[in-house]
Parts: sequence; C-alpha cells; structure tokens
Amino acid sequence: MKRRDFLQYTSLGLGAAFASNIPVFGNIVSPEQFLEPVDTRLKKQIADMVLTAAKSRGASYADVRIGRYMRQYIITREKNVESITNSESYGIGIRVLANGSWGFAATDKMDNESILKATTIAVDMAKVNAKLLSEPVKLALQKGYGEVSWKTPIEKNAFEIPIKDKVDLLLTANGIAMANGATYINNAMYLINEQKYFASTDGSYIDQDVHRIWPTFTVTKTDTKTGKFETRNSLSSPMGMGYEYLIPREQDKMKGLVTVYNKRYDMLEDVKAATLQVDEKLKAKPVEPGKYDLVLDPTNLFLTIHESVGHPTELDRVLGYEANYAGTSFLTLDKWESKKFKFGSKLVNFKADKTDPGTLGAVGYDDEGVKTKEWDIIKDGILVSYQTTRDQAHIIGLNESQGCSYAESWNSVQFQRMPNVSLEPGKSPLKPADMIKNIEKGLYMLGRNSYSIDQQRYNFQFSSQLCYEIINGKITGMVKGAAYQANTQEFWNSCTAICDKSDYRLGGSFFDGKGQPSQVSAVSHGCSTTRFNGVSVINTGRKI
Repeated sequence: MKRRDFLQYTSLGLGAAFASNIPVFGNIVSPEQFLEPVDTRLKKQIADMVLTAAKSRGASYADVRIGRYMRQYIITREKNVESITNSESYGIGIRVLANGSWGFAATDKMDNESILKATTIAVDMAKVNAKLLSEPVKLALQKGYGEVSWKTPIEKNAFEIPIKDKVDLLLTANGIAMANGATYINNAMYLINEQKYFASTDGSYIDQDVHRIWPTFTVTKTDTKTGKFETRNSLSSPMGMGYEYLIPREQDKMKGLVTVYNKRYDMLEDVKAATLQVDEKLKAKPVEPGKYDLVLDPTNLFLTIHESVGHPTELDRVLGYEANYAGTSFLTLDKWESKKFKFGSKLVNFKADKTDPGTLGAVGYDDEGVKTKEWDIIKDGILVSYQTTRDQAHIIGLNESQGCSYAESWNSVQFQRMPNVSLEPGKSPLKPADMIKNIEKGLYMLGRNSYSIDQQRYNFQFSSQLCYEIINGKITGMVKGAAYQANTQEFWNSCTAICDKSDYRLGGSFFDGKGQPSQVSAVSHGCSTTRFNGVSVINTGRKI
C-alpha cells in the first residue's frame, strides 16, 4: 500500500469462506499489493498521537497496535483449482488502562479524526469498567525498548513466489496421488504475513514482520467392492518459515516408514507415500484392544502435547477465565504451590519458548511489547510454572511477564495465548529403531488424527493416521482403528524413553481457537519419538 492509500484506507470486508473452520477476513487484493510496505515513520506518528491523546484523557498506560494482516489461501482438488484468495485486513487497536481498568477500541478508518475518536472511546470504556472492579489491574513493569524491529528469518518470501508455481506444486502432488490409485485428493497451501507495529507509553516502538506457511493434503481411496474407504492426511507441519520449507534439503531427510523432514518438507514424496499407505489401511486388520507400549512419532505426539500440556498450563484457564468457552485446568494453583506435583516421569521436561526460529510462535516481542524468552514449565516431571501476560505475572510471583500476549488482528484485544511448548529430547543416544526393538507388545503411531479431551484437559483419547503393530521388537504390519486412552498425569508418568535430539521435530496448530469472541493463533510443539508403557488402547472402528 502507498502512504496515501494507508491514510485513506477505510473498508473492512469479509473474504469468501472457502474452507471449513478456516478464518478468512479482510479485503480481497492482488498478490502484488502484499509486497508494498507501509512507511514505519508514518506508523510512529500515528502511535505518538494516540499515546499523547490517551494520557491527556486520563489513561495511566496505553498501547497501540497498527496491524496489516495478509492471507493467501490456495485450495485444489484432483485436477481442479477450487479457490485462490488473497485477503488483507488493516487497522489500529488501542488499549488503555485508566482508573485501574482496561478499555479497548479499534478502527479501520485511518484518518486522524477516527483514530482520536477510537482513543476517546477506549479511555471512556476503561473508566466505566473501573466502576465494576473488585480490584485494580496490576501490570508488571516493562522497560521501553525504543525503536526496534524483528522479522521471521525467511529465505524465500512465499508471497513473492508466483501463484502459478504454487498451483503447479499442488496439482503435481494431486497427479501423483491419482496416478497411484487415489480416488480423491484435496490439497491446500495457507500463507500468512502479519505486519505488526506496537507502541506503548513505556517507550517501545516495535515493528515486526511475521511469516507462516502450511501445505497440507488428504488422500482418499475407496474399495469399489465393499464401499469402504480410508484416508491419509499430510504429515507436514505448519511452520514459521518462508517458501524454503517446501524445498527439502537432502541432509534433512530422516529415513523411516515415511519421509519427514526437520524444518523442511517434501510434499511430492509425502503424497506418494500416503497413497500407498491408504492401500495398506484398507487391507489392515483391526487393532485388538488392550494394554500396549506405545512408540509415538512427533507427527502424532505434538497434538497430545498441545492438548494435555499446552492448554492446561495457560494461567487464564487455570484461573477460570476460559471456563465458559474452552474449559478450566486440572493443574490448579495448589499443585504448583506444592512444588512437588508429579505431572510426569523424571524424563519429562517441557519448555515454553517463543524464540526458536522456524516455529509458529517465534516472535521478537509479544503483543504487549515484552521481549520473548524461554522457561521451564515441567522440570524432571514436576510442574514448575505456567504461561503469563503482564497483568497475570504477579499471581505466580513473577516480576515480569513471560511474553504470552497475542491478538489475532488489530481489532482483537490481546490476551494470553500459548507459546511453543515442547518436550525436551533424551540426553542419551537413542533412535526410533532402537526403541522399537526392545518392545514385546506395542504400537508405533504416526500422524495426527481424531481426538477428544475433557474440559479440564485431564481425560483423553488420541488416534493416528498410521499405526503399526510391534511384536517381539519387530514391526509386523499395519493395524487400524487404534486410539490410546489415558488421563494426562498417568500418561506422562508412563513415559519411559525419549529419543535423542537427532530425531527432534516440530508439529503445530495453525488455527488454534480460544477466547470470546473467538480468536485463532498459531503454535508449534517439538519432541522426539517417545515411548509410553502400558497404555490402554481401544478399537474405534469395532462394531458393538
């Protein structure tokens, strides 16, 4: 956008909803418009105007987020391009603290009069809210950083790659699937660029350029004789990277039952393997329910980490702030205060980290202007911390925020969102093949699939895209219908081995929902292949 266009930009529309549960908003624009930056000096002028106005109207603190959010979604099926959408949303969000209470207002009308009106509304809202307070907001101190910037360390800007090249890749993958006997294949590529400018009365002026990418597909094959069908989804992970994610390097390959990559992904190899594995799934025998030792690949385990570790350690959920929508947490404050709650075995160590390059949660600063960091959540199996924002830090005795604030858009209020939460790899050399050869009766599970978990993130079951039976240290063939059932504490206490860092890989959620009104965020979870002993497995496909 040109500077003049930026000032006069006033419309906010709703893009076509072309995929189930995928958030789409903004104006439909040409791909070329994505590459025209907004003048940082202009954003600072606007921010200073807002901060000065907010203080003059009685705010003790104020922050400004000027956001430009761009999305490119490409959807294909077999030989057809179903949809190509380029959308942009642009505006300003203003949050203030007055009389000990929060107020917020936003506008996409970027003229001075509209921006100052929104500032007034935010301050007035805070003063009205203050009359209902039982106690004032306690905001952790935060030093100002002056003028700083941060960018996702990409090698190839995915928005600069011609759409034709992206479509060709997706259709080539579809062609491979159909040539190998697939009945259907759906394929998609999701690209997001968040250009975020944050300023506050603390003295920070932070300009960030955040990129994310997610290529994915579903291959389906139908048995014409029986009418039964099976599917296999992509084993890709959404990443905080550029288009280089789709250009795999030979040295990144991890040899195994499927071809996966460490921060690289070969869609054509994965779709070829998927089509063959769907044939295996059609012929596979049903799993026999019972107790098994599980070997969980990172492509499967990341989702269990997300649901059973990431969500229950969100402090707002622990405090009951999410109870109406997403539930509470079994990891109540008394368990943390005891300093001895045995969340898992001594092998289990979880770190929160918003600095790891390539992850979905990696940024330089959160949406409260807090410089990001890493910290322990579970240490040697013991619950030691949670995830906090500036107004939560004092609750668990912290002097500063852990940098967990995020808003989906400029017109959304920032609140506590999950950082990358990852299981640390084992310290001793161990490969998946070595882990498998020591198992008498087990299952090797790969890929995320259906799951369920209760409102406190305690009782759950998870299934997989691929499941292989292990008997006396050898993989004997594929089984289907397997889902492991446990509660979070017994599951992580059954962890008996974790492969070393050479097997460490990332999974992630590209559209993780939370809050009312609902917002989505993106977060990664890393781990190595991990063993769990004596876990209950059910057959989800068996008829009663």
